[in-house]
Amino acid sequence: MEVTPTENGLIRLFSVDLPPEEITLFRTRSFDKDGEQSSWPLWDALDPTYLDEDFIEFCDIASLEDLGLTGYMTEGLGVSEVDVAQDAARLSAITGHVLIVFSSAFDGIAQTLTPRAPLRWIGTYREDKAPVVFAPLPSEAAKGILAPAAPAHPSPHLTLIWALLALPIVALFLAAVIYGVTR
Repeated sequence: MEVTPTENGLIRLFSVDLPPEEITLFRTRSFDKDGEQSSWPLWDALDPTYLDEDFIEFCDIASLEDLGLTGYMTEGLGVSEVDVAQDAARLSAITGHVLIVFSSAFDGIAQTLTPRAPLRWIGTYREDKAPVVFAPLPSEAAKGILAPAAPAHPSPHLTLIWALLALPIVALFLAAVIYGVTR
């Protein structure tokens, strides 16, 4: 299963074939005394090069109640109803837990995933995003060309530079005055 560096908006869905009491252990990372990851069964089962756990989700199908997995995918994850309808029978038959992996979990790092038990790949779906439209703004105030505005106040950095340059001159002037008075 290839992940490209430009991948965006894909959702990979896996069934997790484990009893409910083993799900917590499967999804939990453990670390050694040096803070290095010592084990993460999910990592071992998915075999990624990089995986950001902030962009993965475990879902108990039973907790979705009347919404079901197909409803969660369309209403909760934004997958197109057309895409989900093609797999509706298969998705409705899934019980237990599923793992949802978003494209953001790979942070633009190209890699090959080799999922193995207890993960079973169900499908890869695309988020249904509205097309970008570059239409002119409807307001009359949005028409015309704006002239560049002059800076309202001098930069505080410029003022500081002038003060630092003037300070030696003022010091020399005061030294000359004091020298002239005391002489």
